[in-house]
Amino acid sequence: SGRSSNMDTTKWSEERFNEIIKETSNFIKKVGYNPKHVPFVPISGFNGDNMIEASTNCPWYKGWEKETKAKATGKTLLEAIDAIDPPSRPSDKPLRLPLQDVYKIGGIGTVPVGRVETGTIKAGMVVTFTAAGVTTEVDSVEMHHEQFTAGVPGDNVGFNVKNVSVKEIRRGKVAGDSKNDPPKGAESFNAQVIVLNHPGQVGAGYAPVLDCHTAHIACKFSELLEKIDRRTGKSVE
Repeated sequence: SGRSSNMDTTKWSEERFNEIIKETSNFIKKVGYNPKHVPFVPISGFNGDNMIEASTNCPWYKGWEKETKAKATGKTLLEAIDAIDPPSRPSDKPLRLPLQDVYKIGGIGTVPVGRVETGTIKAGMVVTFTAAGVTTEVDSVEMHHEQFTAGVPGDNVGFNVKNVSVKEIRRGKVAGDSKNDPPKGAESFNAQVIVLNHPGQVGAGYAPVLDCHTAHIACKFSELLEKIDRRTGKSVE
């Protein structure tokens, strides 16, 4: 993650930039990030200062630095974006592919679309869709209108399935490999919830709508187990 702020509105004030760093650091600490891992870049989005090339408008600015696996430094927003560590892609885990949409395409058939979160999806694989109770074979896997032998975590894919109508599966269902720990529906689960802004009390009996991957479903809090301090991760009651 990175933080940039529009400096042309504050006449490139070093003092204001440092104020913003302090305020933002306090905030991101509260929500569980380490400010040392976040580069702060003074930019003007309108004029392009420090976006791609270093600006001459802030001689006081010596550049950003952040501590990750290795220390990274730079001057511009582009360099800060390039310094983001890519997440590890869990392709060795069982397949989990939440459906974003399901299309019926003439001459091809039913094509579910979604992003591979874990595992791989391949032509010839027999997949199961959670909650729908549907098991079928994958005919082909496509990405950007090109056929691929497999889709891996991070890939947005469409895959053609045999003998399944668009009425049987929909957004929010999850595809898995029927032979390798396929996903199952859950009656209940324990969740760690961060309450950002809520007018009433949140406790047993509270019934929100849950958005989990691409699913959108009503659920109910059955029991409040503990309260956790966000800064320390320790239980407070």
